[in-house]
Amino acid sequence: MDHIIFPLLAVLIALTIGAIIMLLSGYNPVRGYTALFVGVVGDTYFIGETIRTMIPLVLAGLAVAFAYRTGLFNIGVEGQLIVGWLASVFVGITFDLPSFLHLPLAIGAGAFAGALWGFIPGLLKAKLHVHEVIVTIMMNYIALHVVNYLIRTFLLQPGERTDIVKPSASLASPFLQSLTDFSRLHYGFILAIIACIIMWFTLWKTTTGFELRAVGLNEHASRYAGMNVGGNIVLSMVISGAFAGVGGAMEGLGTYQYMTIMSGFTGVGFDGIAVALLGANTAIGVALASALFGGLQIGSLNMQSQAGVPTELVDIVIALIIFFVASSYLVRWLITRIKKEGV
Repeated sequence: MDHIIFPLLAVLIALTIGAIIMLLSGYNPVRGYTALFVGVVGDTYFIGETIRTMIPLVLAGLAVAFAYRTGLFNIGVEGQLIVGWLASVFVGITFDLPSFLHLPLAIGAGAFAGALWGFIPGLLKAKLHVHEVIVTIMMNYIALHVVNYLIRTFLLQPGERTDIVKPSASLASPFLQSLTDFSRLHYGFILAIIACIIMWFTLWKTTTGFELRAVGLNEHASRYAGMNVGGNIVLSMVISGAFAGVGGAMEGLGTYQYMTIMSGFTGVGFDGIAVALLGANTAIGVALASALFGGLQIGSLNMQSQAGVPTELVDIVIALIIFFVASSYLVRWLITRIKKEGV
């Protein structure tokens, strides 16, 4: 029950403080939040865009949550997402196959690239005990600059981007777009739902998932029980990276249909950390947290145009949500400690 109450309280407190900041800045918080709400569910276009924004956030959140559930902190989701994006677009551009082969191959390429980017820090952690946080942070920058180099050298088209992926590898849906007043909603939302089910099933309904969680909880006990600790660490990072890579494929094959040269990070991978934190590292929690973050990002645009409130206020609210959720973990730890000492 605490996993539900604490995140809800964090959201409410953050929104309250956001309203106070609006008042102090000379804006009307009622008008601001009304515009925010309308910008999320006001019409079918906003609903479609909110769901579209959720798709990569769900997969990035699952990547962070999966690693965390197995005792690892994957800060490299951003880099894994970027390489997955490029790999999926490359396959979508290069091959000429029927759709039932081309699309799965492109998505699989994104998953493989992300998994490979997760394999390296996993291997270093398992064999050399190098902390995964340091390695994954550094690999974010490697991913960004290597991908930009590859695009400039081999895939560059006018507009500082790659070519458009072929229709046989596209997730775009004219049907969904027509339902949502021509938003960019695509079939990737189905894959996001499937990914949530895969994470839940893998961690809680399989022997492999049990071993992964056991190694995360106690490496020494797991090794004593005969589990392959190093192999499970690598596998966890590979699966986490695969989730992130598919998140990149959703951007490349769904939202944009291409990849541009990037001057900086997308931010989706880092938002995935906040999504996983708010969602208590559960599949359903990640989906709900992604809905909140996606809604805030899309709704903030309407809040600025209709109420004159700067979009930066939403960044403040998101930061406050993260702060209070993190604080809730500290409060929970203190309560547990006090109860133990009381006993």
